[in-house]
Amino acid sequence: MRTLISTLALLAVVAGIGSASAEDKHKCGNAAESQWMSKDAIKAKFGADGTKVRQVKVEGGCYEVYAVTKDGAKVEKLVNPVTGEVVGGEDEEG
Repeated sequence: MRTLISTLALLAVVAGIGSASAEDKHKCGNAAESQWMSKDAIKAKFGADGTKVRQVKVEGGCYEVYAVTKDGAKVEKLVNPVTGEVVGGEDEEG
């Protein structure tokens, strides 16, 4: 019985991980790369307020932007590649 409960708990965790990945993909959509904004356009969008973009890369159907704000805070943002909308990310104190 204990093994059954452990197995069911493990399956629930694995299913949750799969759902989270699908949710991130959904936030960024599944548009063809030909419809995406260029990396330079993403850099310009972030740079408009003085943020210095260090790197833009593709991660799971999103752009992942690594940057430093004008106040020196490091930021990592997930960006919808078609709209340029921030859909997630992390900020660190600078």
